[in-house]
Amino acid sequence: MTRQTAIVLAAGKGTRMKSDLPKVLVPVCARPMIEYVLDTLEAAGFDRILAVVGYRSDLVRQRLADRRNVTFVEQTQQLGTGHAVMMCREALAERCDQATSEPVLIVAGDSPMLQRDSVAELLDEFRRTRPACLLGTARKENPRGLGRIVRGADGSFNAIVEEKDATSEQRKITEVNMSTYVFNCRDLLMALERLRAENAQGEYYLTDCPGILHRAGRPVAAITVLKPMETLSINTPEELAVVEEAMHTSRAASAPSQHRNP
Repeated sequence: MTRQTAIVLAAGKGTRMKSDLPKVLVPVCARPMIEYVLDTLEAAGFDRILAVVGYRSDLVRQRLADRRNVTFVEQTQQLGTGHAVMMCREALAERCDQATSEPVLIVAGDSPMLQRDSVAELLDEFRRTRPACLLGTARKENPRGLGRIVRGADGSFNAIVEEKDATSEQRKITEVNMSTYVFNCRDLLMALERLRAENAQGEYYLTDCPGILHRAGRPVAAITVLKPMETLSINTPEELAVVEEAMHTSRAASAPSQHRNP
């Protein structure tokens, strides 16, 4: 069986959730939201999951202690998503030495609607085309606040442009970045070496890595693989309520119908 590594970003506090819990432990339908993400990754065949923890990491470690495939990586300073992945470099290098093209999936721990089929399709496309990085994107009618996927005239990936940096035309783009990536392991390590915190926040952004690889002449692609339900984010109690309703609806739709015997 092909070995598969995933990185789950789970270090954040989630201030707007009005909870003292780490964001990924906030319950969705009575379960911590990260549990759904881990279930999806395990169902997709990931044998090693690196969970990057930070804020109140002891609680996350305790809650997930029975997850055999999960290894915890500590991010002691909250210096951005790219910095979180940097904390995994030693663990990644161990496998890159043995399998130079091993895929590394990176997802957010606060994406409980992530679906196994979407992850599988993204991995299948990565193995078929062998890029340095493949982004799993989505179409969203109201993309406000999300990074836009800018493509060239031929439809190829050009850049991720954050909304605050986007032109008026770029803001009309409905294809968005959902923080779901598959990287070639060695290319990811190379991009992390070149990543810089040259922004007002002084943080290292994972969203800069595809651009670093693209400018280095490495192949970067994006496919619209994520379903509308997977674009539902949880940053506020109101958004949590929307996700819980969608989860209830999805469960009801997938439940086998009950028929009475005549």
